[in-house]
Amino acid sequence: MPDNKSRPSPEHPWENGWAPDTSRAPGTRRLWLAGALAVATVVACVTAIAVGDKPADGTSAARQGQIEETWPGLISFATPSVSGSPTPSAGRTSASPSASASPRPQGSSSPRTSASPAPSAAAPTKGAPDPRPAAVRRSVQSANYPDRYWRSGRGTVRLEQAGGSEFREDATFTVVAGLAGGSCHSFVASDGTYLRHRDFVLRAERDDGSALFRQDATFCPRASSFSGAVMLEAVNYPGHFLRHENFQVKLQRFEHGGQYAADSAFRLVNGLA
Repeated sequence: MPDNKSRPSPEHPWENGWAPDTSRAPGTRRLWLAGALAVATVVACVTAIAVGDKPADGTSAARQGQIEETWPGLISFATPSVSGSPTPSAGRTSASPSASASPRPQGSSSPRTSASPAPSAAAPTKGAPDPRPAAVRRSVQSANYPDRYWRSGRGTVRLEQAGGSEFREDATFTVVAGLAGGSCHSFVASDGTYLRHRDFVLRAERDDGSALFRQDATFCPRASSFSGAVMLEAVNYPGHFLRHENFQVKLQRFEHGGQYAADSAFRLVNGLA
């Protein structure tokens, strides 16, 4: 028969000669299982992060490299416009280039587009001098008779050689904006009369305020084959130009030929008076 010895009371182990078994800690198996589970969780998280971040990092690096190569120094990544973005305002920089615009080097200023205004229909022909300052005093010199100038006297205008003070006064006119068109000219004599064509002869007459007078007294400068000279076309008779014939200034239809070109070429020079 086995001995039935009562186990010493654990309340006083040392007094009864009994000590707890310290060779095995309580709950060791559960601690190992919890540690293994924690390690597995950490490994799984690290693997998932590495797998998930690798393509994103590559795409981000490629995109950043592309943007830095095209627009160096920019740190914003706005989506490029397909149809083209407007020119950035001063002090603001667009983060992405427009799909329809070529990238410009860093530090260059925004290009400016300068639109040239369309020429007026009544403006002088290209190549003609533009003697259009308002209210300037001019004398009109013949291109093929440079010693002769327009002179208003006895109601008509003739070509005469330069003379004394009376001649210089009669041969000096105030050139103003055309009475019938601002891009053309009207000529005012020293006595306040205007030069106009009537019956195709150039005359000096008082402004009667009529529309016909304003048109007859307006002449538009056109290009001439003589250097520094113009041809003067009547605004109400297109194709008709002032020319001198027998030293009298008249309005005649344009003719092809060297004589007409020479007789209708005049230079607006500084006033003699």
